[in-house]
Amino acid sequence: MTVVRFPEDWASLDVALSHDWLTGMRGGERVLEWLCRGFPRATVLTLIHNPAAVSDVIAAHPVRTSPLQRLPGIGERYRRLLPLFPWAFGRLRAPPADLLISTSHCLAKAVRAPPGARHLCYCFTPMRYAWTFYEEYFGRNPLKRRALAPLLARLREADLRANERVDRFVTLSRHVQERIRRFYGREADVVYPPVDVDFFTPGDAARDAAAPAFDLIVSALVPYKRIDLAVRAYSRTGFPLKVVGVGTEFPALRAAAAPNVEFLGRLEDGAVRALYRACRLLVFPGEEDFGIVPVEAQACGRPVVAFGRGGARETVEDGVTGLFFDAQEEDALIAAVESAAARAWDAAAIRRRAERFHPQAFVDGLAASIRACRA
Repeated sequence: MTVVRFPEDWASLDVALSHDWLTGMRGGERVLEWLCRGFPRATVLTLIHNPAAVSDVIAAHPVRTSPLQRLPGIGERYRRLLPLFPWAFGRLRAPPADLLISTSHCLAKAVRAPPGARHLCYCFTPMRYAWTFYEEYFGRNPLKRRALAPLLARLREADLRANERVDRFVTLSRHVQERIRRFYGREADVVYPPVDVDFFTPGDAARDAAAPAFDLIVSALVPYKRIDLAVRAYSRTGFPLKVVGVGTEFPALRAAAAPNVEFLGRLEDGAVRALYRACRLLVFPGEEDFGIVPVEAQACGRPVVAFGRGGARETVEDGVTGLFFDAQEEDALIAAVESAAARAWDAAAIRRRAERFHPQAFVDGLAASIRACRA
């Protein structure tokens, strides 16, 4: 059990929390989970909520949802209702509070703070599909892109209006800090997200070394993660690759994969930890805002082969805890994997560098931002 000391003054704060949607437990929900621990009385406002898909820590809190929650089958098709998101978030009303904390990669920051309250936004990124990653989300068809242009323009306008409701921004990496500066014209504190390095730990080295060799991906199967790149590369090399995760790209990825690529679906944390401990290395082929998965793997003593852009530059130390490849191309990834596999890695050194992302560091950093926001 990870032990974290929360600031004493948090107990006297009335806090409301706003999160984009509660449909699973990914990196953003892990951040929200620690906020729920720190503010156990807080109400959570969100677009839609699937109680079965979130942790007991989050589920213990009162949750207010948008009108979209009442639509049949919304959990499976909410992304198709993207044009309605600005309206839906605008309908959410926060209860009386001293502070609203939004955790947002979409429009959770559009929720208005209650009268007299300040608004701190932990911004995972400005909305990806409105500002960046067009091709990854919508493909390269120019006709489709032109057809979507008015919608994306409206989403950018909504995102800019939402950022005006924020008193202070915090973000998860220097990479996104620069993105916030570029798109919003705002400054943001950098507080790295919490990684449970007390849970993700090295296993029995002798036992893991005796296990059959494989490389590992742990990821949502969505376009910008670029799992397709790894599937094609490993289908060429024939080396075993295990893929943990679910998402919209699963059918296409499975169809493109050779028999050496195994899809394991969604797994519990304990099973994921066992795979981290036993794998030869973790593959991280996308450009991420931060990337909690590489830190989890490093906390288990395993090296990472990562695309050398984005948040990975702040979590992976090239040549010490992993290797970078500089182009999202099959040959570049294969060369980096082969180079990493040929090296002797110091598992203890890899582990030590992951420990700086302990949840206590997140809580301490966020506490400083909260004090500055309320000053």
